[in-house]
Amino acid sequence: MKDFILGKTLKQGHKGKKVKLVQECLCIHGFHLVIDGDFGPASDYAVRQFQRKKKIGVDGIVGEETFKLLVEPMTRVLAPIEAGGKTPGQMLVAYARQHLKQHPVEIGGQNKGPWVRLYMNGNEGAAWPWCAGFVSFLMEQAYQGLGKALPLQTTFSCDILAAQAKEKGMFLDERDIETKDKVKPGSIFLNRRTRTDWVHTGVVVRAEDEIFHTIEGNTNDEGSREGYEVCQRIRGYKKKDFIAI
Repeated sequence: MKDFILGKTLKQGHKGKKVKLVQECLCIHGFHLVIDGDFGPASDYAVRQFQRKKKIGVDGIVGEETFKLLVEPMTRVLAPIEAGGKTPGQMLVAYARQHLKQHPVEIGGQNKGPWVRLYMNGNEGAAWPWCAGFVSFLMEQAYQGLGKALPLQTTFSCDILAAQAKEKGMFLDERDIETKDKVKPGSIFLNRRTRTDWVHTGVVVRAEDEIFHTIEGNTNDEGSREGYEVCQRIRGYKKKDFIAI
């Protein structure tokens, strides 16, 4: 991912997209400052504080060592997971847990920041809700890790996920009495608004008789479909359809 390649050393006085990325990453690490792409005194101070925290040379300059530590939460989720006989669903859950551990979160506004750009192929902003992008990213990692072709094309749309699943015979309608028995770890859930419209999605990590446990993106503790983070949730089956993986 080009977002995670430094290119050139950055220091006070520099401006541009890479400076903005440094500022975003500083916010991810708890050093909150204005994200404006301008490496000024506030950015210099935050970089020095970050360097002290990480116990590396303190000079306010973002070289390779400092940059590697700044983007480490994102690069950690890209690490391959050993297949070891896992099914696609088990791989999907394993990658979901790997992402959850790094607590992906929006930075700089609605649907913005390096995490969103990672899941949305560089796109960000109000027009880019990223729950389906998150699921697609996990699915791509899981199937690449198994050396298998994707059963569904990656997409940023819940409706397209549903349409593809129906075409491939992978769609599980909540109104089918057998659906609950077919929902397994690694299944993908879809919040249904109407028979032809789905508004949120995520990964099932455990299924029980009346509830299921999830890891999902672009949500929050209130379960909003326009949240700001990846988190775990507990959901009921009402108005939920599923994709069998």
